[in-house]
Amino acid sequence: MTLLRIDASIQGPRSASSALADLVVAEFAAGRPDEAIRTRHIGADPLPSDVWATAVGANFTPEASRTPEQVAAQALAKELAGELVAADAVVLALPLYNWGVSQHVKTWIDLAIAGAPTGTRLLDGTPTVLVVTRGGGYGPGTPKEGWDHSIGYLRRIVGEVWGADLTVIERELTLARVSPAMAGLVELADSLQQQAEQASREAGRALAAHLDAEADAA
Repeated sequence: MTLLRIDASIQGPRSASSALADLVVAEFAAGRPDEAIRTRHIGADPLPSDVWATAVGANFTPEASRTPEQVAAQALAKELAGELVAADAVVLALPLYNWGVSQHVKTWIDLAIAGAPTGTRLLDGTPTVLVVTRGGGYGPGTPKEGWDHSIGYLRRIVGEVWGADLTVIERELTLARVSPAMAGLVELADSLQQQAEQASREAGRALAAHLDAEADAA
């Protein structure tokens, strides 16, 4: 069995989303130490943004007429789709950038969709933990309420289009300790961090338990 982890942060070791994903994976690994963990960091190693159009074009071009670029693009798209289909559990660490998903995430999603037949549920029933972090606050009554255009989109794609058995972990105010304008929110931010960390640990244990149950039923 395999756990697939996708990270999209551009913050390197300072990444709040990756830190939460680390907790999920650590708990999973503690419960299922022999499982393979496959990782892809699309923030540190971005997918080429122009490949998606080439892959789509290849899907509408007879195989014998495809250019080398189309062949390569379609191969990458099929690889990404195949990673999702083959995974027994998935952890996605996808932070909010500029009020939406980053270009890295959008390219990855578009390519994965292009790499499988139309309508394929790439994560059909697969237990999936989606970690979303936000630097500011976007809850009801805040100045930025309604500005988060990522979480609804990700729920739609991962949970509905791809069919994942989805658990969502959200952490806000990740910039409170580095932004002077947010100094008054540090205590709340620390509380939200603790809650997200606890939820991440629980999600990791749940993933391991899910695979235990599958193994017992096999």
